[in-house]
Amino acid sequence: MMRNKAILAGGTGLIGRALAQHMVTLGWEVVVLTRERQPPPAINQLAASSPRLVYWDGVEIGPWAAELAGAAALVNLVGRSIDCVFTPKNKQAILESRLQAVATLGRAIAQCPQPPAVWVQASAVGFYGTEGAAPCTETAPGGTDFLAEVCRQWEAALPAACPAATRLVIFRLGIVLDTHGGAYPALARLTRFYLGGAAGSGRQGFSWIHYHDVRQAFQQAILQPALRGVYNLCAPQACTNANFMAGLRRSLHRPWAPAAPALLVKLAATYLMNTDSSLILGGRTCSPRRLLDQGFSFEFPELASALGDLAR
Repeated sequence: MMRNKAILAGGTGLIGRALAQHMVTLGWEVVVLTRERQPPPAINQLAASSPRLVYWDGVEIGPWAAELAGAAALVNLVGRSIDCVFTPKNKQAILESRLQAVATLGRAIAQCPQPPAVWVQASAVGFYGTEGAAPCTETAPGGTDFLAEVCRQWEAALPAACPAATRLVIFRLGIVLDTHGGAYPALARLTRFYLGGAAGSGRQGFSWIHYHDVRQAFQQAILQPALRGVYNLCAPQACTNANFMAGLRRSLHRPWAPAAPALLVKLAATYLMNTDSSLILGGRTCSPRRLLDQGFSFEFPELASALGDLAR
């Protein structure tokens, strides 16, 4: 018999912490798989709010695998952060961390007498690349750049790892807006110092989503058997970088800021922010067509309301 138990691999990150705490409030038993033998304060705080932390190394089958038996859901959020300069070494780590976690979870489930009823897997709208202007629905072809290839291989590894009896849901996530981490705090800080202008041309797509809606979508993926396959997890009101930054300035009462030329963005990203400029100067607008078709109701479908909530 399936229990109200969810296993979160990679559950100590921004999305995982929010989801774990949310599922606990719904009365679920939540087990977070972590590579930290001595968790840092943020993770200890997570454990104090009731999710149970279980060590795994992401590579070998160990005692953690027993947690999967009879669980209602497995949520996989594992992946080296893409917030870095895309050197060959970092590229390899970004890809291998994702493929290794999928393979390890797949081996564990194959040995499981009663596998989880659903596997909810994170991917990203980076799947579509940065070429093209039309909003991407789930049927749009994949891109050809580095992040698109990472997403393609990541998703392609799932059918072999996920058993036929387990329902598979893949969320291609947009940029998650959350005051606790991710892109929002850095962009808000720049904006407060009157540096919140458009990056480069400002025409690059910016597919965003409020963390409340991320949390709700994962909950529905776990609870609703009708959800199956690939979904874009981004707000219906996609926008450009220039649109987003203008909205952010309004929400923070900073009416104007100069645009940042592409060359300046490249230099600042590499030498000041230690991140890849393609994350700022690239992007696509995406549409959550399948979620809308299946009746998902966004709490923050519009940019102004989402930014207003975060600025409070």
